[in-house]
Amino acid sequence: MSRPLYRGISGGSSFTNGGHNLFDRCQGDNGHELSNPIGITRTRKGLPVLFLKFSLVLTLLTLMGSLYWSISISLSNTSSQNRILQMRHRRLQEQLIDNLLDIGQISVHNGKSGMSEFCLQDYENYVPCYYNVTEILEAEELGLTLELERNCGKAKKIDCLILPPRNYRIPLRWPRGRDVIWKENVKITGQDFSSGSLTKRMMVEEEQISFKSDSLMVDGIEDYSHQIAEMICLRNESNFNEAGIRTVLDIGCGYGSFGAHLFSKEVITMCIANYEASGSQVQLTLERGIPAMIGSFAKMQLPIPFLSFDMVHCAFCGINWAKEDGLFLLVEVDRLLRPGGYFVYTSPMNTHKSLRDKENMKKWELIRGFTEKLCWEMLSQQDETVVWKKTIEKKCYHSRKDGLDVCGKSHDMESPYYRLLNPCIAGTRSKRWVPLESRRSWPPLARLNSAELEMHGVHPDDFSEDADSWHLAVQNYWSLLSPLIFSDHPKRPGDDDPHPPYNMLRNVLDMNARFGGFNNALLETRKSVWVMNVVPTVGDNYLPLIFDRGFIGVLHNWCEAFPTYPRTYDMVHASGLLSVKHRCSTLDIFLEVDRILRPEGWIILHDKAPLIEAVRSITAQLKWDARMMDVDLNSDEKLLICQKPSFRKPQLW
Repeated sequence: MSRPLYRGISGGSSFTNGGHNLFDRCQGDNGHELSNPIGITRTRKGLPVLFLKFSLVLTLLTLMGSLYWSISISLSNTSSQNRILQMRHRRLQEQLIDNLLDIGQISVHNGKSGMSEFCLQDYENYVPCYYNVTEILEAEELGLTLELERNCGKAKKIDCLILPPRNYRIPLRWPRGRDVIWKENVKITGQDFSSGSLTKRMMVEEEQISFKSDSLMVDGIEDYSHQIAEMICLRNESNFNEAGIRTVLDIGCGYGSFGAHLFSKEVITMCIANYEASGSQVQLTLERGIPAMIGSFAKMQLPIPFLSFDMVHCAFCGINWAKEDGLFLLVEVDRLLRPGGYFVYTSPMNTHKSLRDKENMKKWELIRGFTEKLCWEMLSQQDETVVWKKTIEKKCYHSRKDGLDVCGKSHDMESPYYRLLNPCIAGTRSKRWVPLESRRSWPPLARLNSAELEMHGVHPDDFSEDADSWHLAVQNYWSLLSPLIFSDHPKRPGDDDPHPPYNMLRNVLDMNARFGGFNNALLETRKSVWVMNVVPTVGDNYLPLIFDRGFIGVLHNWCEAFPTYPRTYDMVHASGLLSVKHRCSTLDIFLEVDRILRPEGWIILHDKAPLIEAVRSITAQLKWDARMMDVDLNSDEKLLICQKPSFRKPQLW
């Protein structure tokens, strides 16, 4: 039997540095095993921590003394003068405590100069801003399902490294990994299997989960896609692209089968689903190599520009559109859709048999009436599926007496960042209000012309120069993605060591995407990847341009957690990110990168030489293998190529 192809070079083996093990305490054929039984690397705390302890003792003594003094005052005299003294004394107490806490924080920060520790097992699937360990454990014990909204204000920051499950294995390469994943790589409980929701869409074997049978996909997705194409007057789903359909938002995507099928038709589908503690749609979809992110389609706008998707798809997505808040979610769908875009809604409630029920008919009438207020045209209804088309005429919104208001200028934000849902029609003032039928098809769409660039305030020469530089950069990057780079005498793969294969990587995240040039260069060099283009909330926002090129992405604050599960990306790329000022430390950002990167995943940093040299010590703290390289002789920029080692949990876990 031939050995399966894995994403990455080594297939799970440990790396060496000049013939010596990188970590003396690591062993094992599936990665480094931690010798510490509780999975925590101990570091010397030294003088700063002793100073911290002294500060805390001093704080307690001060509080005890001040408490005694306060009681004495209150017992001896209750005059207004003494009450004023008490108030002043209380302020001094609070100031003293604040000062001592500041000293303690500085001491702790200075003491963290060694290796980062490993997190406990409870954080194996940790997702900050969504995940609360205590709530999750209590819910699992009671058999409850938690639907957690994104809340980064209360998110617990951790400064440890998240370990993979003990039997974690590197995902299979695309396209094999699209249809088969390792069961231990994702969190699925017995309750998930017993519910039947998983087994209807997959075949579970001893070590693997398969999403494809010998003939058609398990959930009949090929016939379903063909049906949708016919409903919008196309011959089949292969003609989606000719009709201008390139980007699709899939709400509650199941396990990514719709997106997996359309990928071969040059249509890219982005899955959005709630955070789930186990049996996660997003986690399984990303494990298959299909774009996905956690997104609660309930109270807040997605961090995505208006007029960005050609189709929005909702099949059994669990949203009750007939409720009042559900109806307003249709406004968010309208915001995201391009003029002339399609909304595909599949639900058991839509069948003629179901609509005989008065309650179901009432719900259906509410939905249909609200879509008329949105100026949507119902194109077709077949079985459980209904397709609407968004209007291309702006005047329609003003012609409806009971229609929704058009957003005022102050509320018509192009790229909101987790703002509350806005019950008004967005994007009508935008130059990007271009009917779907008037847009070019893919792939010429990716090469924006001068008129299209002008809408985004980009000069054609700058755009062309950016594209040329990324083509050269990708050729250079790809030749460096080999463990050879970390040897004592680094060299690029030669005749004896061929270049990494085109399908070595699948899920790629660009932390500072700018025009999406890195994404475009990877596709034009025929690498089998998809890229999540991230535009930081600080700096220029070209995310609308990225969507107009036919790519996908998201607005994000890198001082917060990215909306994904641990171990979901094969490579993280950042060009110029270190030059952007953030309100958090570089270590905090890199800890988040480590969380979302799979074992043996790659990190490429490209920035000014002093900044690259400054973060070199952080990569050592995170236990990454790293090599710093010059971009070229005449440049003041450097590359830092890193790879995350594969650590294995001790047997006690």
